[in-house]
Amino acid sequence: MLKKDLILKSPVEKALGLENITKGQFGAVLSRAGVGKTSFLVQIALTQLLADQKILHVSLDDHMDKINLRYDEAYTNLVDYIGYVDPQKAVRLWDDISPNKVGISYTESTFNTDKIRDYLKSFKKADLALPAIMVVDGLNFDEDLSSTLEELKALNEEFSIFIWLSMKSHREEALSKDGFPVQLEAHKDLFEKAVFLQPVEDKIEALILKDGDKTDQKYKLDPATMMLVE
Repeated sequence: MLKKDLILKSPVEKALGLENITKGQFGAVLSRAGVGKTSFLVQIALTQLLADQKILHVSLDDHMDKINLRYDEAYTNLVDYIGYVDPQKAVRLWDDISPNKVGISYTESTFNTDKIRDYLKSFKKADLALPAIMVVDGLNFDEDLSSTLEELKALNEEFSIFIWLSMKSHREEALSKDGFPVQLEAHKDLFEKAVFLQPVEDKIEALILKDGDKTDQKYKLDPATMMLVE
């Protein structure tokens, strides 16, 4: 079955495990600018779509057309990675699962958790299944986000929705004694899962910073596609 084959080849299934993506409150994908935070977050969300779950993608960086393009490209990369797939089957599957993806675009000044709460409430009012995860891409963790994280934590508790966030680190900053970028160190007790992406030679290394017994495991990714390098 194509869905199962795609999930098994997902870099997220290998690094985190499908059954583990929605357990807890917060997960983080960290890297310096341009390394692949958003692409990896999209792969996380894509595994949920392939598992017949709804996802909510909130971006403070990209407009809706670019968000949609990222998902189209991520799906194409994953299909290409598993080898030959009947193009018509691939298109039909994407047409089937993509309506379960909703994107909302904000700016830093218009980002509002109350609006997100109202949107999630609309699922309940219509007696529809809630999204399994919410991706929040573009919050500035160089600022004090304590109140924003508390608001997001309240959404997690009210709607049982696991929230994955991007965190931008900086090349010149030293890591903490636990090996965390300072952006995660400031909030580490709130996060059950964290993946740190960093360039290593001509690849991207995905290091699991927080995730139970998977912590400290490393995986190599192709920077062009974000697929695993076997």
